[in-house]
Amino acid sequence: MTMSEQTQTETPARSQRKTVVGVVRTAKMDKTRRVEVPRLQKHPKYGKYVKRRTVCYVHDEGNASKVGDTVEIMETRPMSKLKRWRLVRVVAVAATEQTAAAKA
Repeated sequence: MTMSEQTQTETPARSQRKTVVGVVRTAKMDKTRRVEVPRLQKHPKYGKYVKRRTVCYVHDEGNASKVGDTVEIMETRPMSKLKRWRLVRVVAVAATEQTAAAKA
């Protein structure tokens, strides 16, 4: 095997990308969702746990998620000025959607 054949067969391993679970808060844009990822952070002085959130703009190619849905998102290349995440799957559908479908 020559050196050129050896480099073609070996592909560099891509590092694992971060995946997080959050809730869709706005779905007003086409193919873009604003997802909030909650976390608990310990207060440095008092030791009480305080709720904090991270806002992520997510690329949703098929407009599959709606407001209130719990979704899994994955880190990706920059797609626009704010979008750095993409939708992996919808974990749970919002309760309002489920009740509306049951009544129909």
